[in-house]
Amino acid sequence: MADVLRVDDLRRVCGMLLDAVEKRFGAEVDLSGLGVDHYWNVDLRSAFELAHDPAAAIDVGQSSDDVAELRALLRRPADDMPVLWHDLQHLAGVLRLLAYLDLPAASTGDS
Repeated sequence: MADVLRVDDLRRVCGMLLDAVEKRFGAEVDLSGLGVDHYWNVDLRSAFELAHDPAAAIDVGQSSDDVAELRALLRRPADDMPVLWHDLQHLAGVLRLLAYLDLPAASTGDS
């Protein structure tokens, strides 16, 4: 069943990873002093349709925009359904930022 994505498994994994994020970074991550607001992004369709060179589909994403969009999602009325392709991209941007923040420090070449 490796080719089946179970939403319940995904929910459990997200909980585990977010618990680890909270343990590593605390209950809030202050993004203002990180200096990494912008990041390279590949257009969603180009990322999965491998027939063409994705270089033309590279644009710039913004972590602060991702966070703002997720906050706006939380404020939407309960009957206002999420736009999955849009909202999940913002969630993915925030998750990628958290993964980036956990990378080992780059080596300076000093021994």
